[in-house]
Amino acid sequence: MGQVVETGIGQAIMETVEGSAIRYSDYVFSPGNPWAGGCAWIEGEYVPAANARISIFDAGFGHSDVTYTVASVWHGNIFRLEEHVDRFLAGASRMRLEAPLSKHDIMAIMKECVSRSELREAYVNVSLTRGFGSKPGEKNNQALTSQLYAYSIPYLWVFNPAEQIHGVSAIIAREVRRAGANCIDPWIKNYQWGDLVRAGYEAQDRGARTAFLLDADGFVTEGPGFNICMVQAGRLLTPQRNVLPGITRKTALEIARSLGVEVELCDICARQLLAADEVFTTTTAGGVTPVVMVEGVPIGTGKVGPITTAIRDRYWALMDEPSDLIDSIDYRLDA
Repeated sequence: MGQVVETGIGQAIMETVEGSAIRYSDYVFSPGNPWAGGCAWIEGEYVPAANARISIFDAGFGHSDVTYTVASVWHGNIFRLEEHVDRFLAGASRMRLEAPLSKHDIMAIMKECVSRSELREAYVNVSLTRGFGSKPGEKNNQALTSQLYAYSIPYLWVFNPAEQIHGVSAIIAREVRRAGANCIDPWIKNYQWGDLVRAGYEAQDRGARTAFLLDADGFVTEGPGFNICMVQAGRLLTPQRNVLPGITRKTALEIARSLGVEVELCDICARQLLAADEVFTTTTAGGVTPVVMVEGVPIGTGKVGPITTAIRDRYWALMDEPSDLIDSIDYRLDA
């Protein structure tokens, strides 16, 4: 693999498992490119990601009055971008947030951030905040001007490449429940992560890699940044309540159906999850990750299962196959 420089915001490449489906591109950055390794779009200008700043008076910062989405780039292809932006704008509408740009302009900005960053594997975020007004700390929402921000940085992993191959452990959080849909709309991707962060610390305290959260009725919802799926008797089950309709989960379900696996969105209790043959998570920041132990109990055989493996490997193969799911990034710099 060719040398990829250390960026101002972290490494552009992480170690992968030899022979696995997850392989980085081999490339180097252009000398003298100020955006190489990370580019942001802030208040109408492209800036190096390390220099990106927003106003402390933005209600997105002060009140978490914001929605966002993240698309992934792998081998120079951005995956399901239009679907990400459609969901993003639908969430904004539910929040009564007015985007200052059209869908196609937003998509173009996200692609341009990737192009300028030269990253062949990237995490591409776009956020829409309530914004700020003409006076600091303005409390009248009608006096605020919404703000759109975007950035491309080196690909981020909820679970690293080795964990995606070998699997991770999880707990079912006891100290916190997932916020109800009557409080926070789960269909809107948001930064109100208080419950997810608490669950993550509980997992750390209890010696597990991550946490699953139940809702107030005791049903499985999601985890910090990912959806949850389980396999039982050859059927794939995934929670239907209090969860974000994840685009990576949608992809995994489509793959499962193509493999002849029956799929059902339903209520899942903790007891069912512990009795599963296979469990895996789905997220844009890392694809499909097997979960081989929950609450200290091995899932199935305690090893990565065949359906999870097939879905995971097919997911990564889709990143390279010409289809309507991917758009190739044009890396010719246009300053």
